Amino acid sequence: MNTLKFGNGEWYGKKDTILAYNDLNSNYKPLPFNFSRASKATVVNKDGLIQEVGSGQPRIDYKDDSKGALLLEPSRTNLIEYSIPINSAPYNYANGGVATAPIHTANQGISPDGSLNASKIDFNLNGGTTSSDLSQMAYVGSSLTGDYTSSFYLKSFDSNSYIVTLLDSNGATSQETITPEWQRFTFYNGGGTTSTNLIRIRLRGNENTSNTASLLAWGFQLESGSYATSAIFTSGSVVTRSADSCSQTVPDGVIGQTEGSVYVEVNISNTTTKTILALDTGSASNFIILDTSISLSPKILVRQSSGSFPAIITGTAMSYGVNKIAFCYKSGDYAMYVNGVLSGTSTSATFPSGIISKISVGANSSYGYFSDTVKNVKLYDTRLSNSELAALTQV
Repeated sequence: MNTLKFGNGEWYGKKDTILAYNDLNSNYKPLPFNFSRASKATVVNKDGLIQEVGSGQPRIDYKDDSKGALLLEPSRTNLIEYSIPINSAPYNYANGGVATAPIHTANQGISPDGSLNASKIDFNLNGGTTSSDLSQMAYVGSSLTGDYTSSFYLKSFDSNSYIVTLLDSNGATSQETITPEWQRFTFYNGGGTTSTNLIRIRLRGNENTSNTASLLAWGFQLESGSYATSAIFTSGSVVTRSADSCSQTVPDGVIGQTEGSVYVEVNISNTTTKTILALDTGSASNFIILDTSISLSPKILVRQSSGSFPAIITGTAMSYGVNKIAFCYKSGDYAMYVNGVLSGTSTSATFPSGIISKISVGANSSYGYFSDTVKNVKLYDTRLSNSELAALTQV
């Protein structure tokens, strides 16, 4: 029986709570999840705008799907003190040769959050064609060691498109076309040590850029990690977004205690170790976990009585975008399907000892945090057949 449904376009959330439900025999029974996040955070709303929501408020994100998906992320800090608005310091506006230093004018365009708070930046080479001719905006900070990702939003101020050079914190360049539509540009430094110029946008005479560029800029972000997360607003100091946590201690009969099946639909956008879902006894001693690794290969992990927990199934790699995963558990009978295809089986793993009473979606501090969106979760208190698992995950 399908004992729990969560998501699939049916989102009911308020501060500290988001609902799942059981509708067996047409008898609707709410099954509230506890949701927590000790800070504000941002989400893309139904109108396509980036919206800031309060602490403890679940984030239903509509960036990739009109039906919405639950956005779950680990804690991250925006190290850039002025993302909205872009302030003069520590931004640097430089020129060389015959070029003119970029001119910054605040509050000249509607930003991705729907407000008049995007900055206009005007670049001009004045016809310069050599490497000495430079019109550059830079965010200047301290050199950093480790994994860091920078991101920012750009569009043209007018109806034209402009070719500019963007640089990451190691000085690697890329020529990008800035169009009349907002784009978010992200750069991972690859680890190691960064330069002090953490973000640079420029025209240079020998780089095949436009001679002039009139741009709108917004939402500058620098965070520790190998990928960019949702926008973190700052206006004078660094700001930390806390981790999202979503879990429920379920009533009897929702999670099968000798056998069961789980279906999860997720949108994968980055390569990082992440725990999508965990079933446990209320502690980290006994559990069944659906996890992905840096190679995007889904894994089923089973732990018993605080012992070791090597993956009993490691499936074939998923792709970026929407992925459908289903697995069944029963002592000596585990199977996993990914996007309609059998991805692995195990006949050796037993069922964890103790009563499985808790489900965590997007995991938590005990198992590591997911960093993407969850679209749909279903629990079944029986071991579905392989054909049923295949049908559930068909794409």
